[in-house]
Amino acid sequence: MSFLSRILGDHHNKYLKSLAPIVAEINALEPKFQALSDDELKALAVSFKDRLNQGATLDELLPEAYAAVREASHRTLGQRHYDVQLLGGIILHQGKVTEMRTGEGKTLVCTLPAYLNALSGKGVHVITVNDYLARRDAVWMGQIYAALGLSVGVVNHESSFFYDAKQTKEDAERDVEGSFRVFYEYLKSCTRREAYLADITYGTNNEFGFDYLRDNLAHNPSQVVQIVLPERPRHHFAIVDEVDSILIDEARTPLIISAPVAESESLYATFAKVAERLSIETDYTVDEKTKSISLTEAGIDKAEKALGLDNIYTDKGIKYVHHLETAVRAKALFQRDRHYVVKDNGIMIVDEFTGRLQPGRRWSEGLHQAIEAKEGVTVQEESRTFASITFQNYFKLYEKLSGMTGTAMTSAEEFLRVYGLDTVAVPTHRPNQRQDLNDLIFQSEAGKLKAISRQVKELYTKGQPVLIGTVSIEKNEMLSAYLQKEGVPHRLLNAKNNEEEGAIIADAGKKSSVVIATNMAGRGVDIKLGGTEGGPEDKEEIKALGGLYVLGTERHEARRIDNQLRGRSGRQGDPGVTQFYISLDDDLARIFAPEKIKKMMNRLGIPEDEAIENRMVSKAIESSQTKIEGLNFDLRKHLLDYDNVLNHQRMSIYSRRNAILFGGKEVVDQILTEINAVEIGRAKGQELGEEIFVTEFKRLALQVIDMYWVEHLEAMEYMRGSVSLRAYGQRDPLIEYRREGLAMFQDLEIKINEDIAKLLPNIGAQFREEVVQMRTVHESVTQIGQAQKVNDSAINQVKAAVKIGRNDPCPCGSGKKWKKCGELNTKEHQMLSTSSR
Repeated sequence: MSFLSRILGDHHNKYLKSLAPIVAEINALEPKFQALSDDELKALAVSFKDRLNQGATLDELLPEAYAAVREASHRTLGQRHYDVQLLGGIILHQGKVTEMRTGEGKTLVCTLPAYLNALSGKGVHVITVNDYLARRDAVWMGQIYAALGLSVGVVNHESSFFYDAKQTKEDAERDVEGSFRVFYEYLKSCTRREAYLADITYGTNNEFGFDYLRDNLAHNPSQVVQIVLPERPRHHFAIVDEVDSILIDEARTPLIISAPVAESESLYATFAKVAERLSIETDYTVDEKTKSISLTEAGIDKAEKALGLDNIYTDKGIKYVHHLETAVRAKALFQRDRHYVVKDNGIMIVDEFTGRLQPGRRWSEGLHQAIEAKEGVTVQEESRTFASITFQNYFKLYEKLSGMTGTAMTSAEEFLRVYGLDTVAVPTHRPNQRQDLNDLIFQSEAGKLKAISRQVKELYTKGQPVLIGTVSIEKNEMLSAYLQKEGVPHRLLNAKNNEEEGAIIADAGKKSSVVIATNMAGRGVDIKLGGTEGGPEDKEEIKALGGLYVLGTERHEARRIDNQLRGRSGRQGDPGVTQFYISLDDDLARIFAPEKIKKMMNRLGIPEDEAIENRMVSKAIESSQTKIEGLNFDLRKHLLDYDNVLNHQRMSIYSRRNAILFGGKEVVDQILTEINAVEIGRAKGQELGEEIFVTEFKRLALQVIDMYWVEHLEAMEYMRGSVSLRAYGQRDPLIEYRREGLAMFQDLEIKINEDIAKLLPNIGAQFREEVVQMRTVHESVTQIGQAQKVNDSAINQVKAAVKIGRNDPCPCGSGKKWKKCGELNTKEHQMLSTSSR
């Protein structure tokens, strides 16, 4: 303990002690709430809401509300919140991040602040890491909410549900303790709006984020799902489960809604063949620390010969150079069954932190197409961005934000600097009995795998359950082959069979169970000693054998991922063992470990499958993890710095869109005043009737705003790439981006007003049938990860109807060809182009 800590005391301990009286007050209320009937318990929500309307605060209601939740939980699930769980619930309500060890019941903790904050009538969002957990938690915890008179909604990928609270207690226990096969019996389909209308809505970060972006593409209030009532804010309170995974690990990838705009080019296949001929070191170099490539002079010469060019830079410009570098990146830095899998004639990304597949997500800037070409699958169309936002800026929209995870303290600084969230570690309900053994270090990967196989066979024979963590599908399957040779029965868990994740992990604590998992390792699912079907005697037998043995086959870039794997063992005071097996061939050791360690092991003649425990190597690995974490934080900060510039503009545009979308005549009059077209508007109102004019004017304004916003997004992205070169001239690229971005946005606002004024006289012209069809293109943009699909048939119908050739002049009067203006422009432009004929 530091000198200051000894004098002042630990800040977090002081904070936790300050919450003790609240916990005591909740406990004192327990007999009173035990005496209530089920109907009286359910009716409390109405009385709590009345008190809020009369001026009471949520903090004042907290002890009673938490006592009510505890009693409802005990009656429905047979689970009573521990004092440490009450602590966690108070911390979440106060808008902080709480670190609670695996097995401490974070899912149950969430019910406390969710119920309390839902009493305000403004809606609570509970964010999970995958659809499975969203459904599971809504059904499982939904019994508590139903007993308390609240409703629960679920938003899943391409579907939404409402919890049907007719489940019996016996069914619930079978459901939770078993394999959750009966989930869907208790979920009924509903619209997405209905799911958001529930008091508490469960879903993944992707679903909430993409719904927000889609809402801001809507041209009709009925298309909006998150703003459902005027008095109900879109982003009131969010509780983020596995908060480090969602707010930090996934924060490097922004949410993007895009739509195809052109047929894929043959260039990707051409450059994939060129890249295949290039050799590492001779033709290009790889920097594994920064994950970048550099072409050598020899590589450029070889590529120019393959392409039949004298000088790729002058003959074809930056486009060909970009294609070449992207193809080499795809070859050198992205490995099949580690970074992606080939599935259904396509490339599906594997999340490097969780090991889960990311359906529909696509790498940007042509990288995904380059990997498709490399693997020989269909190269998908390039797309145009319609809306985007980083997770950081999305979650900062919430009036109050909190989160929970088993591994928060290593990221406390980032939570505070980026989100303004304090992090508090909650003590465990029972003392931790897990043994975290020192790393074992081997010369080679083959030697390490042999040693792992021997150790696992020994543990299997003894009956001690083993969970093995691997960093990729490739390593996952490689170790499986070694265990097969040793005759050890086992189960594989990776992105290829993640549908079975819950069942596999839930039974990983059975006697003699061996599970090889990627980083997903059943996050959010507890591993119970003896398995889900085992009784107390089974659990005691496993405890006597030493509990769950977690074996890590490699250190991850982030210490947090290693700690998550360790956290699978030793839940609720159970015994357990964790240990990492490291080889000098592993990426981290190969890149960062001192060369003298490798030479020493060779010199001593240590067999490749014999381990040493060397603190120097372990410290080198830990040091490298810290460096990489710092680098990744800088990357996320860099992304956020640039998105903050765009975010101010995004909020301005979205605010203007919402005012138009939900406003009436007063909004139209305000815009008419701004663009000096009041007289024309008054005449149009008399000509068409006030209601029709307002509707048509709002539609026109939204179309113009969207058209220019999409073009602005592209211009900002291009400008961001160009300002990075100004660093060579001793100018800060971010300042340049901010300065030029502001000027571009001011110009955008002027152009929007000018176009609305210019097109105002045309309001009321008959829209042809094909124009109505074209409008369906806008309404059919649906999110599938980062790549959106658009109604191509509608585009083709319009093109056929108006009989415009690809090389004909665009009817909008821009002077450009249709293929360069109408077809590649926004759908709204196509409507305007058609109507102007």
